[in-house]
Amino acid sequence: MQKSYILRHWALYSMILPGVLYFVVFKYIPLLGSVIAFQDYNVFKGIRESAFVGFKHFQNLFAYPEFYRVLKNTILISLYKIIFGFPAPIILALLLNEIRKMAFKRTIQTVIYLPHFLSWVIVGGLVINLLSPNYGIVNELLRYFGLEPIFFLQEPEYFRSIIVLSGIWKEVGWSTIIFLAALAGVNPDLYEAAEMDGAGRLRKAISVTLPAIMPTVVVLLLLRIGDFLDLGFEQVYMLLNPLVKSTGEIIDTYIYEVGLLGAQFSYTTAIGIFKSVVGLILIVGANEFSKRYTGHSIY
Repeated sequence: MQKSYILRHWALYSMILPGVLYFVVFKYIPLLGSVIAFQDYNVFKGIRESAFVGFKHFQNLFAYPEFYRVLKNTILISLYKIIFGFPAPIILALLLNEIRKMAFKRTIQTVIYLPHFLSWVIVGGLVINLLSPNYGIVNELLRYFGLEPIFFLQEPEYFRSIIVLSGIWKEVGWSTIIFLAALAGVNPDLYEAAEMDGAGRLRKAISVTLPAIMPTVVVLLLLRIGDFLDLGFEQVYMLLNPLVKSTGEIIDTYIYEVGLLGAQFSYTTAIGIFKSVVGLILIVGANEFSKRYTGHSIY
């Protein structure tokens, strides 16, 4: 009975085949390589011949003092991105939703979408030029007001702010697409009812719009929490330099330098597993919390 049902709907089932193959080939098969986290992996001996050492690399992970510095940097930057970066596209989408002239609205949307299509190499170059102490516009403004120029990218206390702000600038426009789609689905009758009750634009936004898009906000926030330790390599590596490593080095750049350049494959694989376990715990915990207190969840 089950077989005949699948055969009768083979066209629909065949449509999911590319997606299933993608996850099997690129997500599940590479998981088998995680076994080297429990070995003293030797490239020439391979996985079969390398010695099994149990949890040695996980113990080393927590024994290295520099790992706690890297973990602290990763947590702080990720936290700042959630606090300041996650609400930014929601606010921008609410503002765009209030624009009534469609030509002007489309123009604004096109302009703010563009940075998403730039690589971090280009964005990193723009940030370096903007913050240059010799000709950067930021330091030119400081000079105009009689202040001394600052070499922002060599000062550790500014690095995290630069990472967060440049990330918001690049992705805020693109991230509004989902929220604008959610806003388009709000029932217009709710706005008319609010207007009849004397609600202004701010009251309608608070009482109608925000509750309507709250399921979308919660789901995206839960997904973001699941990637809490996964900040991405390119952005930080483009702007990182030895003078700001104390506050700017994160797990992804640490894995690149220690794992690939230092050839400590087993140790960095253990770090990757640690990241995945933390992400799993966070997303399961946040999902249960959201399900209990807001009624919205991703599963």
